[in-house]
Amino acid sequence: MTELAKTFDPAAIEARWYAHWENNGLFRPERSEAEPYTIVIPPPNVTGSLHIGHALDNTLQDILIRHARLQGKDALWVVGTDHAGIATQMVVERQMNARGEKRTDYSREAFIDKVWEWKAESGGTITGQLRRLGASCDWANERFTMDEGFSKAVLKVFVDLYNQKLLYRDKRLVNWDPGLKTAISDLEVETKEINGKFWHLRYPLEEGSGFISVATTRPETMLADMAVAVNPEDDRYKALIGKNVRLPITGRLVPIVADEHADPELGSGAVKITPGHDFNDFEVGKRAGFKPADMLNMLDAEANVIQTADGLIPDELLGLERFEARKRVVAMLEEQNVLEKVEDRVIQTPYGDRSGAVIEPWLTDQWYVDAETLAKPALEAVRSGAIRVVPKSWEKTYYNWLENIQPWCVSRQLWWGHQIPAWYDEDGNCYVAEDEGAAQALAGNKKLTRDQDVLDTWFSSALWPFGTLGWPENTTKLQRHYPNDVLISGFDILFFWDARMIMQGLHFMQEVPFKTLYLHGLVRAADGSKMSKSKGNTVDPLGLIDQYGADALRFTLAAMESQGRDIKMDEKRVEGYRNFATKLWNASRFCQANGIGASRALRAPDTTLVVNRWIVAETIETVQKLDLAFADLRYDEAANTIYQFTWSRFCDWYLELIKAELTSAQAEPVEAGADTLRQAQGERAEETRAVAGWVLDQILVMLHPFMPFITEELWHAMGTREHDIIVAQWPHADTHALDTEAAAEIDWLIRLVSEIRTARAELNVPPGAKLALHIRDASVPTTERLGRQATALSRLARIESVSFEAASAGGAAQVVVDEATYVLPLEGVIDLAAERARLSKGIEAAAKERDSLAGRLNNPSFVERAKPEAVEKARADHAEKSAEAQRLQAALQRLG
Repeated sequence: MTELAKTFDPAAIEARWYAHWENNGLFRPERSEAEPYTIVIPPPNVTGSLHIGHALDNTLQDILIRHARLQGKDALWVVGTDHAGIATQMVVERQMNARGEKRTDYSREAFIDKVWEWKAESGGTITGQLRRLGASCDWANERFTMDEGFSKAVLKVFVDLYNQKLLYRDKRLVNWDPGLKTAISDLEVETKEINGKFWHLRYPLEEGSGFISVATTRPETMLADMAVAVNPEDDRYKALIGKNVRLPITGRLVPIVADEHADPELGSGAVKITPGHDFNDFEVGKRAGFKPADMLNMLDAEANVIQTADGLIPDELLGLERFEARKRVVAMLEEQNVLEKVEDRVIQTPYGDRSGAVIEPWLTDQWYVDAETLAKPALEAVRSGAIRVVPKSWEKTYYNWLENIQPWCVSRQLWWGHQIPAWYDEDGNCYVAEDEGAAQALAGNKKLTRDQDVLDTWFSSALWPFGTLGWPENTTKLQRHYPNDVLISGFDILFFWDARMIMQGLHFMQEVPFKTLYLHGLVRAADGSKMSKSKGNTVDPLGLIDQYGADALRFTLAAMESQGRDIKMDEKRVEGYRNFATKLWNASRFCQANGIGASRALRAPDTTLVVNRWIVAETIETVQKLDLAFADLRYDEAANTIYQFTWSRFCDWYLELIKAELTSAQAEPVEAGADTLRQAQGERAEETRAVAGWVLDQILVMLHPFMPFITEELWHAMGTREHDIIVAQWPHADTHALDTEAAAEIDWLIRLVSEIRTARAELNVPPGAKLALHIRDASVPTTERLGRQATALSRLARIESVSFEAASAGGAAQVVVDEATYVLPLEGVIDLAAERARLSKGIEAAAKERDSLAGRLNNPSFVERAKPEAVEKARADHAEKSAEAQRLQAALQRLG
């Protein structure tokens, strides 16, 4: 046994134990014959650093993997990082710019070498931070989405999908980032509300008989308009369908087409259609018969105006940046007297989340996956129950997205990433193969040029559940650990990652990639608002670890994770769970001081004393509750269960209840039969020490998945061990050890002591005062319990004597527990008159505040106009004052 320091200092133990676990291979002990259990980490960006969302996501995974390891399973937590094409290229280019260089100063190969150099020097930040959190990943087999083996899997998937006609090149609209000069995914688009304008334009009819009014937030795009759409049921325009209007500035004739996209209730009911620069217009254009190859594109990759296919854009507009072009186009419309009016309007504007540039819908050739075909098995997997979604409420969202899925654009105009394995001959014919030699074999002697684009990082990460296990090779690890058991993910990447893993896993492995998909919520600020750097309300998990320890942060996140609901991150909760760790530390020190050490048994010791039978039964019930919570993935219930048992049952009550047993054996008996009495006391103390040591061991093991560092430290401090706690054995819920009689008796004792303590506190009875206790209406079982628990009752409730005679007349406190009434005479102990006056005054003050708050809350004007946080505070204050008034009233009634 190693004597524990007086003060719990998490910093002193965390780095030491993590290094010990990792260096000794304890994150992946050799268990080739055991039941496999597998989780893959959502690979963080190699450029990333630990934020509070990562802390939540990885804490939840680590809890499950540590629990599975304790159950004796072959637990594998696959770890790795994503090459993060856009983010990583930006980081390296930014460093180059600081040195006065730019990417294009280098060849593609030389630039990629620079990226690999950066990764070797700076790309491991987040993996080091995950270690500080306590993440017990299989670091010995860390993967990277650009490593050789994984890249092989990516190339094979691309080629196979192409050969299966499920991947193709097409001209479509994409989210184009003019700052990065690449297509980006919807996930990388951030929509903001911007004060803008709504321009109303007149488009003259071709024959000169009038005009049609249209409105737009982007007047410059009229240079590439190809139609005006009206609703086929709009009587105002039925006669015009099929006729033409002549566009201002370019003079192009464009048709008036019928399409339900035009809403007769909005504006003029007519809509300008620019299929090359608007997602809705693109679909309208296709329905109107325009082929994508014929749709007009008026912008280059940097969003500058270029000439369209018909050559009608005036020279003075060519080369202008799009927003400069907007000003000039508006001026030209005014000059032609076709600008009807301009309205101020708040515009939903898309921005690139990394570049900050306004995103431009842009018509370009890209590579697409036939997501509709791949989605069908993925839908069935969830509908059939092959994949369990937790919480189940997300299933509807999942179905809706997959049932309406669009082609998936998988190409990006970057240098860093998996370069697309496609080669073109001089005639534009395409050859897709895993390497240039295979492509050349397909092309014959033709000169080939490789596609310059790279694959979207979501394409490669969609292969993570099997690509990390050695696929396309049929490895032993792949056979044992696919499918994975659980995937834990934020709901915000349900479509971008989770669903795509399901699609690719089913297609290439003919089996679901994971059996359960757990979707957690977002971590928000304490007031419920979304965290953002601009608001200054972000929370640094590393700062919290520095201040309170990793265990406290982990427990906070687990205790607040309630199946998909967002977490309101309050530092006070972290502080509270640091106090919980300190409570456990001090309880262990108490055990050491009283000869309680490490248990030598996995099963509960034999017990005779009621208090020991009770705590063993409570321990078994706690194991049962935890087993159910883990099965249902109820982190909050699991955390609350072990917290309540440890703090309340073990630390507060059991250790208090056994003090007499531990100290009586050390006393010197003087009465006759001293040796027999000493022997009996010694046997009781020995039993109690054995039970207390066993229970503390069970607590440490049950708590280990949540608080790994303190539990490992205490595990070893309590005595010599054959193994570390990280590879200990999860407690067995031995129902034979349940004891309802003992549980009922100690539960009765706890309630009685608590009621007496409450009465004493409410009536300002001095803490040191010992009171007489008079009991009436007690049943025979209660009388017997009073006899057995007299010593504990005397010590814990400060009771001087117990009598079944009626108490003398006068002021007294009364408490009722079950059928019996317990009377505590207070004459001479407190000033009864003064106490009655104090309580009455307190009741009046609390009631007055309660009623005032009720008046405000019943006032519709206050509830509707006040800030939500003010209304919430008023409700909380009202509840507090109501409870205070009731409590004081009950105390006054106790005095009789």
